[in-house]
This record gives sequence, structure tokens and C-alpha cells, in this order.
Amino acid sequence: MRTKLPAVTVGWIAAGLFGLALVGAQQLPFEPAHDSGQSITGAFEGWFADADGSRRILVGYYNRNLKQEMDIPAGPNNRIEPGGLDRGQPTHFLPGRQWGVFTITVPKDFGEKRLTWTLVANGQTTVIPLDVNPLWELAPFADANGNSPPFIGFAETGPFVQGPAGQSISLTAKTADPLALNLWVADDAHPPTAGPTPRTSPVTLAWSKFRGPGTVTFAHERPTVEKADFHAPPAARFSGKASTTATFSEPGEYILRVVANDWSGEGGRGFQCCWSNAQVKVSVRP
Repeated sequence: MRTKLPAVTVGWIAAGLFGLALVGAQQLPFEPAHDSGQSITGAFEGWFADADGSRRILVGYYNRNLKQEMDIPAGPNNRIEPGGLDRGQPTHFLPGRQWGVFTITVPKDFGEKRLTWTLVANGQTTVIPLDVNPLWELAPFADANGNSPPFIGFAETGPFVQGPAGQSISLTAKTADPLALNLWVADDAHPPTAGPTPRTSPVTLAWSKFRGPGTVTFAHERPTVEKADFHAPPAARFSGKASTTATFSEPGEYILRVVANDWSGEGGRGFQCCWSNAQVKVSVRP
């Protein structure tokens, strides 16, 4: 009988192996970081089970460029195999380490099968494996201290969804008109494990382009979350609202991503909890 490792332990193992992989890939670990011209590597965070027994493989990435954002369409240079090149991965890549950006659903009987994500950026190719080995099972809805991810809703009445798989809505917009983006969030406001309770908002938000043919300009990429009262999920001790707008440079089909972090910070300090994703699919007309 296998023993399931605690989420914290698995997080540290994954973080350590990922760090070793980066050193091996770069071969020059002490080389100064560059603004542009470097590779992008996918990051296998682990996997978790859905209520129906299917598996969600959680994936992020590391863009080694300090300033260079890149668009790599799904296809030969941005492909997940087997099963079709496009498995919902991002085509727009922000600089730096981006945690748990998307999930890939595989069946309960996926077993020892494996997917690979190949990225070609600035002429450099990286490939990572993705699987459901029991060693990499995550607990993204609660960490070892009982903390849980924020809830995100696109309306005051919900629905409110938490966790990296998140939820999505579809909107339409015109290139000439800023699109209003309103969010309602709630959180258990679980205090950090060490030090005093922060005076900052228990929830922080970050908007970014996930896919799309043109440039997306946000009035506030990290809008302020103002405290607001509404019928939040029962576990919530904090509820708030945040608003921004997005303007699109050209027509087409876009996907915007918003990530909500609690006081544990981006990537949950490597423990794979506690953040939530949501997506907005926007059909932009001239």
C-alpha cells in the first residue's frame, strides 16, 4: 500500500527537482539573467483528482527572460503530445516563474501514461514530462496549516469557484471600447504561519493575457481589492470586489487569465496551495 506524502513534503520535493532541472538546462547557473533571448520551460506542478475521479495535471512555466513577453501559437513550437497539439496551454508568456497557470484533464485510468509539453522560444527547445505518478499528487484546496484558496466570482451572486482549475465566462467587446472586468472574491483570511497578520488585503489579483492575436492593455493589471459585503461562501472571513478594464489592439478571439492569491503569496511559497484561477474568453469585433 502506497503512503501519500503530505502536500508540504511533495511541494518541497517538486520545487527541489524543478530547481535542479533549471540548473541542468541552463548549464551556467551563475550566468546573469537576461532581458531577452532566453528559453521558456514548462513547469509540471503535480496533479489532483476531480470529484468524478478524473485527474487534473497542473502546469505552469518559467520564462527566463526578465522583460521579454512572447507569443507562441499552439502548434509545432508550443505543443502537448499525444492527443493533439492544443491542450489549452497558454500562447502568451509573461516573464519569470508563473505558477499553476492551467490544467489538463486526463481519465482516471491514465495510469503510467505520459504527456510532454514542448516549447521553442528564441530558437531554444525545452521538453517536460507530465504524468500522474502518485508521488506528485497535490492538495491544492488546503495546505498543511488548513489554509484554502480564495473564491472568485464574476457576479455578486456567484457562482464562486476556488482552486487552480477555476471557472470561465464569455464576453464580447469592440477594439475601440474598454471592456469592464468586475470580480467578487472571498477568502478564509487564514493568517501566515509566522509573524503578525499582514495589514494588506487577504486577496490580491493579477490580470494577464493568456491567448489572443493582439495586445491587451489593462487599466490596472493588479486592481485593488476593496472590502465589500455580499453573500460569500460560508468559509469566508473576508469578501471584496475589484474592477479594471481591458482594451484590445485588434479584433479576434482572446482569453484573459486572472489569478487570485491569498497571504501565502504567488505559488503558495512552493507548496502548490493556495491560489485560484479564472478565465475570460473575449470575442473582439472591429
